[in-house]
Amino acid sequence: MNKDFLLENFINGIPKAELHLHIEGTFEPELMFKIAKRNNISIKYSSVEELRNAYSFNNLQDFLNIYYAGANVLVTQEDFYDLTKAYLDKVHLQNVQHCEIFFDPQTHTSRGIGFGTIINGIHKALVEAKEQDGITSKLIMCFLRDLDSDSAMKTLEEAIPFKDWIMAVGLDSAEVGNPPSKFTEIFNHARNNGFITVAHAGEEGPADYIWEALDLLKVSRIDHGNNSLDDKKLVDELVRLKVPLTICPLSNYKLRVVKDLKNHPLKKMMNMGLVITINSDDPAYFGGYINENYCAIAEALELSKEDIYLIAKNSINASFLNDNEKELLYKKVDAYMELNK
Repeated sequence: MNKDFLLENFINGIPKAELHLHIEGTFEPELMFKIAKRNNISIKYSSVEELRNAYSFNNLQDFLNIYYAGANVLVTQEDFYDLTKAYLDKVHLQNVQHCEIFFDPQTHTSRGIGFGTIINGIHKALVEAKEQDGITSKLIMCFLRDLDSDSAMKTLEEAIPFKDWIMAVGLDSAEVGNPPSKFTEIFNHARNNGFITVAHAGEEGPADYIWEALDLLKVSRIDHGNNSLDDKKLVDELVRLKVPLTICPLSNYKLRVVKDLKNHPLKKMMNMGLVITINSDDPAYFGGYINENYCAIAEALELSKEDIYLIAKNSINASFLNDNEKELLYKKVDAYMELNK
């Protein structure tokens, strides 16, 4: 039995959390066709295979174009429920114990879909997953950074009645030219209303965007953060503050953030003392859910069981679970490691 096979088995079984996952990015072609048919919405691809072949991108903007086109078929509460349930069913089989899910209401409200329609469908699936499979979850509402701040403020106001269901707010979509500073007022308002803050920064944007996310948006986590390595002072600050980075290896490869996973900075980041987690970002589009991301980067960088164990522990520590909930998951990871030494 070869070493890679043994490590893959270890990865498949280790309890873990996922902290960087866009629910709209879990839209598999089969489900997209099913929902489009149910809603009598035509899509420009004639088959599931043709649509899957279209999931080929040169950069973030190319990806976003097809991502938003796919989201157009989501109309009813049932659609958002089905989308969320499909993701949760998959990651239950990958031993994800806890997930923190991004959703993009502006993608849908701009089409006339009610905020309540979106969140009620997602929330119903999250509640069921906890009851049936024991998966805990938090919901993170993201603002689309390529839209104006007025649109973000309107979305925040729509979210406040649902604040018991939404743990945090984040920032995603086209990064270059849309710095975190554009949303300082909105994030201040969000924090004043009890929301935790996170932000995508340093994926295609510069290290300066990460500084802005820390200093102006007061984020608890940086989503991606690859380009932090361009600024040693920033790395030192992230280490000092223990700010987690939610790294997405297959996304980075698919969007050409790295040309080869063997050149991915994840191991270098760990060696520098950064708090690193592994996540899938938009798994339907990028060729793999969380375990596929773990396996791909482990093979490329020759990660050890101890590396995987540390990353799994980081994913729990970096989550927005309370201390007691974290402790329960730490014990599961420790017990699994003990059994697999």
